[in-house]
Amino acid sequence: MKVFRQTMSWVIPIVIGLLIALLIKQFLFQIVRVDGPSMLPNLQNNERVFCLKTAKIHRGSVIVFDANGVDPQVATKTDYVKRVIGVPGDTVRSANGNIYVNGRKVSQSYINNTQRTSGTGNWTLKSISVQNNWLRNSGATKVPKGQYFVLGDHRSVSNDGRYWGFVPKSKIDGVVKVPSWTGTATTRYNVNQEWKHYWAN
Repeated sequence: MKVFRQTMSWVIPIVIGLLIALLIKQFLFQIVRVDGPSMLPNLQNNERVFCLKTAKIHRGSVIVFDANGVDPQVATKTDYVKRVIGVPGDTVRSANGNIYVNGRKVSQSYINNTQRTSGTGNWTLKSISVQNNWLRNSGATKVPKGQYFVLGDHRSVSNDGRYWGFVPKSKIDGVVKVPSWTGTATTRYNVNQEWKHYWAN
């Protein structure tokens, strides 16, 4: 009996600690690793960032979502990190390196002029949905209810909403926050705070 009590005295705290860790990961936040160059220059390949589960999603927020069931090329749970450009009900178009949401020009101060124009092209939601053969929402002129339109910051290499459509809210794990010990002050701002200045002056 004494051995049992001694064993349980360290087993129970471990079990409780594991349960707390699982609850935190499920409902509060988790650490995710950025995979690939699609969010350059603001997030680097292999950079580790926080994913906040309960943070509000804004235009300009950087989010983590499960691409399985969103990108037709993905068959297992795979985390994508992209920036929200349009929320439900928004119209989105691109012209000459500028992004317009509901007819208003979006500030893209988080990427330079070359990055805005290279690989972006001129399009509307309707034109890219037809051009890229979206499996769902082909011909859509607005972001549907309960869904979001996302782009990578490195437009010329990013596999994003232009090619497969919208991200359902049910697929979104949370909002990315870059901790103080990684990146630079500018890149942290471009991920953590840029949504506060979404519209161009």
